[in-house]
Amino acid sequence: MPTIDYNYKIDDIVAKIEELDAKNVILQFPEGLKMDATEVANEIDEKTPTDVNILIDADACFGACDLADHKVNGHMDLVVHFAHTTLGLETDCPVMYIEASSSADIKAPLLDALSKIEDPDVKCVGVITTTQHIHNLDDMIQIIKDEGYDVKTSPGVTTAKGQVLGCNFTSIKNLDVDVIIYVGSGDFHALGVKLFTKKPVIVADPFKGSARDIEEFYDRILRVRFARITKAKDAKSFGIIISSKKGQLRFDLALKLKKLIKEHGFDAQILNMDYISPDRLLPFNLDAYVMTACPRIAIDDNAMYKKPILTPQELEIVLGIRTWDDYLMDEIIIHDKQQ
Repeated sequence: MPTIDYNYKIDDIVAKIEELDAKNVILQFPEGLKMDATEVANEIDEKTPTDVNILIDADACFGACDLADHKVNGHMDLVVHFAHTTLGLETDCPVMYIEASSSADIKAPLLDALSKIEDPDVKCVGVITTTQHIHNLDDMIQIIKDEGYDVKTSPGVTTAKGQVLGCNFTSIKNLDVDVIIYVGSGDFHALGVKLFTKKPVIVADPFKGSARDIEEFYDRILRVRFARITKAKDAKSFGIIISSKKGQLRFDLALKLKKLIKEHGFDAQILNMDYISPDRLLPFNLDAYVMTACPRIAIDDNAMYKKPILTPQELEIVLGIRTWDDYLMDEIIIHDKQQ
């Protein structure tokens, strides 16, 4: 597997530090890039005055919803947040977003994805990607066009044209296309696209250099979610989990869900936490939980929890308000981000 480099824009970071006359700077990396953190910190340190303090945030980072601006008791003058783009959140200090663009080749996996389109009636292809590859979007479009397809992309709510987040799929909801190709790693983003569009979705993975469809993964996840929903129908009490992370906090939604649960004759409690993990739920005598924080927790971390962890939409199925045929992935978008 080829070595992948990321553009950390060290000189831009140094220029921002000088512009703000920042003395205390904290660097925030997602888990997949933390192995580069000390090298990046050293490079910045070498190019800035000796009175500039460079810190590395060692906590887990789940996205631009999870900023380090409030950490170290307000001592920070600048947060440098890698691998995500802004969600428009108000912050306690300036935040600089560095996309950490990937050098991974997108042509080979994209051509492999196109080769998997067997239906001769497919004429129009939608393409989406993540922050690390968005700089290659024009090249992606041209590669697809060169193979004889029409291409469509769209901006989303708080996302750029062709960009998709793990909690925001607005860029693909109105795309009138036959097939959607997701350029990126992992299957979660592609799963959300499939759930919202019900169209064929192919993953073109730049890190593996190949493509795959997600039908098997999609079917498996839906079976797991159906089992969780079925188990939760026996619940008499629910814990509604909210996050204190400012980009994940949906306080009004939690209040509405508590009222809804009680109207259906069940007990409900709201639980606030910052880092959400199975051991934090052990003291509570509750039958099931509803996740109003990061939508990925209920799906990706499902196996870690002994009791059902539901999304708000899944709770509606449990309560009989929504049908299984109307199953949707949960989202956090701009108008409900800080409720």
